[in-house]
Amino acid sequence: MPDAAVFDQLRDIFADVMDVAPDQVDMDATPDTIDSWDSLRLLNLVLACEEAFAISLDPDEIAHMTSVRSIVETISGKL
Repeated sequence: MPDAAVFDQLRDIFADVMDVAPDQVDMDATPDTIDSWDSLRLLNLVLACEEAFAISLDPDEIAHMTSVRSIVETISGKL
């Protein structure tokens, strides 16, 4: 089950990086549902998450970050 505290913090970071309203960010958000989600913004999101959560993400983990749910699960697994 995804970590609610991680999601709450990630939602604000994600909204800022992707330039969307926080209420547009839910667990099912993907590049198909967030128009601004592209590879450059994903890289910026990864950097912001590494800083905010004091973690380091490897390329395999980043490749798996294809939805907000998968991002929350990846971060939760590192904490």
